[in-house]
Amino acid sequence: MTDYTALYDEDADEDAVLACYQSLVNSGQAWKLEGHVGRTAMSLLDARLIALGEEGHTDYWGNYVPSRYEVAPGTKGAPEFAHAAT
Repeated sequence: MTDYTALYDEDADEDAVLACYQSLVNSGQAWKLEGHVGRTAMSLLDARLIALGEEGHTDYWGNYVPSRYEVAPGTKGAPEFAHAAT
């Protein structure tokens, strides 16, 4: 089970927070938790700090979030677009 304490820990370092959000995106939970989690995940995707997960997921509202393999290489969400994709 993934440790999500970094999500709400004010003292968590950047690596722990990024790993937490990458895990949430990978599992699809980022798109089903409270709104700020999904918005933060999208901001991290925009900032090239994480990548989309290996599988596509449906968000809370029924919108489809593609996998990293469903976006064009080098575009937002693709591993090569992100500096720190895991």
